[in-house]
Amino acid sequence: VESIDPIYVERPYYLAPDGKVAGEAFAVLREALEGKAGIGKLALLGREYLVAVQPRERGLMMFTLRAASEVRRMSAIDELDDLPETVNEAEVQLARQVIGTFAGDLDLSEFTDEYQAELRRIIDAKVAGEEVVEREADSPAKVVNLMEALRKSLDQVSASKKKPVKAPAKRAAKAARKRASGTAAAAPVRKRKRA
Repeated sequence: VESIDPIYVERPYYLAPDGKVAGEAFAVLREALEGKAGIGKLALLGREYLVAVQPRERGLMMFTLRAASEVRRMSAIDELDDLPETVNEAEVQLARQVIGTFAGDLDLSEFTDEYQAELRRIIDAKVAGEEVVEREADSPAKVVNLMEALRKSLDQVSASKKKPVKAPAKRAAKAARKRASGTAAAAPVRKRKRA
């Protein structure tokens, strides 16, 4: 299984048996493939695909694979020829420190498809008869000094960790107590925008 380079993997599909009789053969195949991947061909939508099948939990996963001729080799990327052979170790250490402050367990459910969300917003606005205003494109980022950018990033992370932010509910409750005791003028509670 580990011998399949992820660069060749295209799309995953869940496989399940069709009925009880097929279920027995399916379970045997799943157990027999433990630690391995079966390689085969599949005709789908008028095209032939190379596929890999491997056990996953109680079922099987099938991955369509790219042909070797479809994958561009790293050696074919000319821009990589100009990279320096050695790098500044201090910059590497600083970069590792910054990366370390953001390290954690990956939870893909925390990420959203911003393009789809924006498209949905535009569609909903058009359906509601609202005028859709085109947002200006971001200007290209300037090339900056790497060390300076890393230091600023590290300083920002350090500063945000030193100053704990009170939860909005706690602030609202404190303000309500002050209003009730007459020590503060009533002020509307605003929702805090998330970054």
